[in-house]
Amino acid sequence: MWGYIANMDESNSLIEQRKAKLDALRAKGINPFANKFTPGETVAAAREKFAEGRPVALAGRISAHRAMGKSIFIDIKDQTGRIQVYAQKQALGDEQFEVFKHLDLGDFIGVKGTLFTTKTGEISVKLEAFTILAKSLRPPPEKWHGLVDTEIRYRQRYLDLMANDEVKRIFLLRSAVVREIRNFFHARDYVEVETPMMQNIPGGAAAAPFVTQHNALGCNFYLRIAIELYHKRLLVGGIDRIFEIGKNFRNEGLSRKHNPEFTMLEAYQAYGDYETMMELVQSLIVHVAQTVLGTSRIKHDQSRDVSLTIEDVIHGLVRNENLANGTDSAELLRKISQPFVEELEKCQKELSSMQSDKVATRARQVLTEALSHFRSQRETNAVRLEWQADCFEEFEFAMESELKKLAKLSVEKIIDLSTPWRRIRYKDLIRERVRPDWFEITSAERLMYAEQVLDVEIAGRPLRKLQESVRESMRVPLRKLYDMLEQGLKFENLDSVSQQEFRDATKELIIKSEYLEHGIHDFEVTQAVFEKLIEPTLINPTFVTHLPKELVPLAKLSPDDPSTVEVFECCINGAEISPGYSEQNDPIEQRERLEHQAGGEQQKLDEDFLVALEHGMPPAGGIGIGIDRLCMMLLGQESIRDVILFPQMKPKG
Repeated sequence: MWGYIANMDESNSLIEQRKAKLDALRAKGINPFANKFTPGETVAAAREKFAEGRPVALAGRISAHRAMGKSIFIDIKDQTGRIQVYAQKQALGDEQFEVFKHLDLGDFIGVKGTLFTTKTGEISVKLEAFTILAKSLRPPPEKWHGLVDTEIRYRQRYLDLMANDEVKRIFLLRSAVVREIRNFFHARDYVEVETPMMQNIPGGAAAAPFVTQHNALGCNFYLRIAIELYHKRLLVGGIDRIFEIGKNFRNEGLSRKHNPEFTMLEAYQAYGDYETMMELVQSLIVHVAQTVLGTSRIKHDQSRDVSLTIEDVIHGLVRNENLANGTDSAELLRKISQPFVEELEKCQKELSSMQSDKVATRARQVLTEALSHFRSQRETNAVRLEWQADCFEEFEFAMESELKKLAKLSVEKIIDLSTPWRRIRYKDLIRERVRPDWFEITSAERLMYAEQVLDVEIAGRPLRKLQESVRESMRVPLRKLYDMLEQGLKFENLDSVSQQEFRDATKELIIKSEYLEHGIHDFEVTQAVFEKLIEPTLINPTFVTHLPKELVPLAKLSPDDPSTVEVFECCINGAEISPGYSEQNDPIEQRERLEHQAGGEQQKLDEDFLVALEHGMPPAGGIGIGIDRLCMMLLGQESIRDVILFPQMKPKG
């Protein structure tokens, strides 16, 4: 728990005390909000260049305050670090020492003095003069508790930066990442450009735009959803290597990987193709990692996921007593659960000081022991320990599921950016991870297999469950197949009887029209399987190439497979980091595919872009990289809000 002060009355009282000090300073003729103070160096530089007695002029916010009679110790912090300041009444004089006593935590101060080390070896400044730069009227966060309330952290990021040095470090590193991206492209003779963020037609992606009104022109404009189409106009105009880092806006959902306003890098190279851009993406990310972080092995802390999983386990154990039959059973369940709940609570506390994978391993051991104990107690206390119908089986299933999560979290998560990165075709990856005959079976069989066996929701429609009229003999083989796949078996490794049972059940359902596919495009089925089951497993860099043409209408068709396009998705840490294309430059083919995508709505077509293509665009490769997701991956952050200084939040009230 953190915040200003837990008790609102106490908080108001402290504010009033600070205002009284402010008035007292002004009564002494002191301006508590100085116009200027020029530090001679940063705190980090002062510490690095320490020499006994060297004069320094430093400035920062007071982060600690310790009064000891005629001496006061304070710590001041600037962007680079912290240093102790030692104020003596004898050195400052009575009047200035009295003024110094009006300082509080959170105030900004400029100090002049000489460097020395205390008896404990602490580098400090012996104060000779000071200037009050800004009086803080509100007490700072109680930093010794840590800043953990995410609602306040995101809404009042300045408090987060004040209290958490690690948060500040992440955002300073983000700045370094963006700077190094620019250096990389400039070194390769790319031209940085700026293109419109307000557009009359939102093009370059299939996404819902934000709409705004242009009063002077008397019409609606859209905040851009992609940079792409203006860069292609520049290729037509003869600028051969282009890049831009800017904001995109999509009026869509929020998640750990999505924010409506996000930073995007797009780059295009004339006379290149998707393979050219794969080399570019690989070289760029490795260069940035080595230059900014000094390593190509990125460790990710999984504390958040471990904490949430332990919470779910504790909730399951506590809820258990509500599933008992009778008071005696409930009391016995409570007694059995309590020691394990306490052990799991200890695990959560250890997350602040132990590696998350070690904590997950311990929590997994506790849960394994708990399940074993419950099973044995159920047998030995059969008379007293009774669950409601099927409740123990449900509890057991839920806890086994949590055990699987903890098993994954028990493995240290390290992303290895070492080259070369894996390249694999989209269809080959589906065959490898799902079943080898995926593209040979019928579209109806694919749909049914995806929903019934793989438990994947397709195109936003609820999972179709088999109707009650379907024979039990057909549901059983499906369930049996699902159970075997859950154990890690692949379809091709199942016995021939199991495979044939599934095929027979599928055919009968299709013949009886009891499993419908109305409104579902076949490519959506495969893509849903890829997004849910395959992409999250691609932790180390993987280029997935040759995607279905329906997914990317702005790319060139693959010569050896016209159902796919020359496209890659670079996936790292279970998410798409960068798509790249061999850009479509045939204006007739481009028009046909955009018209198909627009579904006959002419107003969605960017005619100016299509006219530009008719003037001739050279063959080119293009990429997009989400800067926010790239920073999540490089800086070990699991939520996009932790790499955006001021993420979107619903307004209070």
